[in-house]
Amino acid sequence: MCGVPYHSAQFYINRLIKEGLKVAICEQVEDPKLARGIVKREVIRIITPGTNLEWDSGSAGNHNFICAVCEKDGLFGLSYLDLGTGLFKITEFKKEEDVMNEIMRLEPKEIIVPTSLCLSPSLSHLFQGENKLMLNEYEDWIFDLEDAKERLKRQFQLSTLEGLGLNSYFQGTSAAGAIMYYLKENLHLSLEHVRRPTPYSSSDHMILDYATQRNLEIVAALPSGGRNGPTLLSIIDHTLTSMGMRLLTLWLRQPLLVPEKIRARQEAVEELFKNEASLVQLRSLLKEIRDMEKILGRITCGLSSAREFIALKESLKIIPAIKRLISSLSSPFIKLQNESLYGLEELVSVVDKAIVDNPPPGMSEGGFIRKGYSEDLDELRAISLKGKEWLRDLQVREVQNTGIKSLKVRFNKVFGYYIEVTKSNLPLVPDYYLRKQTLVNCERFTIPELKEYEDKILGAEDKAKALEQELFEGIRKRILGFASEIQENASALATLDCLASFAWSAIKYGYVRPEVQEEPGISIEGGRHPVVERMLGEGEFIENDTILDNDENQLLIITGPNMAGKSTYIRQVALICLMAQIGSFVPAKKVRIGVVDRIFTRIGASDNLARGESTFMVEMIETANILNNATPKSLVILDEIGRGTSTLDGIGIAWAVCEFLNRKDGPRPRTLFATHYHELTQLEEILSGIKNYNVMVKESGGDIVFLRKIVLGGSDRSYGIHVGKLAGLPPEVILRAQEVLNELEKERFLKAVSQVPLDTGRWVTTNPCNEVESEHPIIKELREITIDQMTPIQALLKLKEIKERINGVFTRYEGLRSLSKEV
Repeated sequence: MCGVPYHSAQFYINRLIKEGLKVAICEQVEDPKLARGIVKREVIRIITPGTNLEWDSGSAGNHNFICAVCEKDGLFGLSYLDLGTGLFKITEFKKEEDVMNEIMRLEPKEIIVPTSLCLSPSLSHLFQGENKLMLNEYEDWIFDLEDAKERLKRQFQLSTLEGLGLNSYFQGTSAAGAIMYYLKENLHLSLEHVRRPTPYSSSDHMILDYATQRNLEIVAALPSGGRNGPTLLSIIDHTLTSMGMRLLTLWLRQPLLVPEKIRARQEAVEELFKNEASLVQLRSLLKEIRDMEKILGRITCGLSSAREFIALKESLKIIPAIKRLISSLSSPFIKLQNESLYGLEELVSVVDKAIVDNPPPGMSEGGFIRKGYSEDLDELRAISLKGKEWLRDLQVREVQNTGIKSLKVRFNKVFGYYIEVTKSNLPLVPDYYLRKQTLVNCERFTIPELKEYEDKILGAEDKAKALEQELFEGIRKRILGFASEIQENASALATLDCLASFAWSAIKYGYVRPEVQEEPGISIEGGRHPVVERMLGEGEFIENDTILDNDENQLLIITGPNMAGKSTYIRQVALICLMAQIGSFVPAKKVRIGVVDRIFTRIGASDNLARGESTFMVEMIETANILNNATPKSLVILDEIGRGTSTLDGIGIAWAVCEFLNRKDGPRPRTLFATHYHELTQLEEILSGIKNYNVMVKESGGDIVFLRKIVLGGSDRSYGIHVGKLAGLPPEVILRAQEVLNELEKERFLKAVSQVPLDTGRWVTTNPCNEVESEHPIIKELREITIDQMTPIQALLKLKEIKERINGVFTRYEGLRSLSKEV
């Protein structure tokens, strides 16, 4: 058992909820003065991660979703709701993996599922806590479609759901009904601020699966980068309101697919970009806006204080100035936001007249209703005030009458008003004093006159507090009458905040407006990585160009040393495309992008111990997802496929993946493939649409300098030993590594040559894992040559003859021809 102070209870509630617990709130539900026996108490509310409306300030910029999932006949319904903001959405999926990706994108705090779905092998891992989800399992009948429709109609006071566009979303509607059931069962509060559910389709936005969001560090940093490591969101987020930050996060996770919608945002950003004075004024005004969405949510649920009324009023006061400012701008998208802004002068006036400028934090003691708002309240306060003046006069009079200078008139909730006299002065107490309580150092008394005034004062104070609560409730209902207008205000202000943030980023970092089109080509001139360039400092990042399409530049193989910048380069292309499709300007000199419907990434090495999957298994699962789902509009980012297994296996898998992505009868997605398998550079000569690029390196005196520039052509070295030297490996380790490398390269060539018959033009091996059973004729001839008995001219002629024979065998493999020169 333990107790916590009432005023700090929320701090402990938040801690308990973060540990995955639910907290029940019990309160007295009857007046103790009127109760007979034990005062009746009830559980008035159950707080869960998804229903907590009083998170700490650090979570203000994040959505707090409750999600529900159900399935029938192979179709999955999904619905999610943010109780704090009222956002309510519905969708459906045909694939289980799409459901998982959507849940991971939303990052809900808790999830509601039917018992039957908990048995799903793949979804069960998601539901078992590895993603810090609170699982709420209900019987399947809770997800019944007809019951769900009735709950939604009752909640939104509708006779039919047809007007909401939910006719074809049967499973999504079932999931939405389950959320309403859950809230009614646990919350016991008003849900008037919850918006009507709106359907959406995955085809409306670019799909970013969990692996891609993680690998590109869009919203959250990889564990290797630290909990608070830099992300794309942290770099481009210059929003000034919590509402704007939440919307920007949603935009980043759901880039647009329709060029017209993208251009609408871009035009708005460009106008703000070109009118820097207006942009600065707009940002100055937005800075004063409070979180109207969450304030409305707390007001609706009856959890607000008078201070939140003031915060709402002050925010509404700023809206007319914002409307005047943006009315001079011509962008249609900005004009659309202007039409959705309402000053609500009537509501501002009511709150201004009713609530004091600086109300107390709590509600129990009153004092938040302004003088002059209610004549009855003013009268009760006057009685209370006069009574307190009378008490002061009584104390002065009794001190004079008794001669007890330390005599005090005091008050507590148990005994009411009393006269307190110290033990040393008890002989001076008059006979008409009635003893009320004896303490160690003093005694407390009362007199008939004091008792009479006590009833008047306390009666007036209690009535004043009750009346204040009644007036407060009336104002709350007035506010709720404007709930839809307040929500529209919040949405428009959040949108303006995001647009202003994009414009500010463009000015601050030198971004340009990209051209977005339907055609599949991607052309980037002077592209930069938005996060890395900020970490390096001004002017230090090396720009690079990119040309990608579905034809001659369909698959780019990028080779080069470790640490040279291959991974940074392929990531920056993906991030530039993503930024372009949320309407932002991008870090480059000039950009033209064909709409990307999905970004796939296979980057890094990691185990999934919870599922018993090795590094290589995770790698293969992610690669399989790409090969099975990529389309001509997709962008595929591959970094080191096959390195989780043996070199020969890895080369084979990487080679086959490239051929599959490049096949003529396939989707041929735009692909960037960074690799250390230099054998893959031979694909450029075999298959059309594959181009080799490498990262330039300058060698000087046995050392290397990374130039970070991507140029045409393949690289034949990884410079791994040089990187080890830069990392500080002992000199003897570096020397021995070079010796071993020389021997391995020699042996590798001999084995490769020995497995190629002279009468073929291909490198053929029936079983690369077995030892070569017989020595190749060329190898045998080399062994039998006695160099000491040959003249220099004879040796050169013999070498020329052997070289020509080898070149004849490997006409299709430039890499092996170069090795033959060394021999």
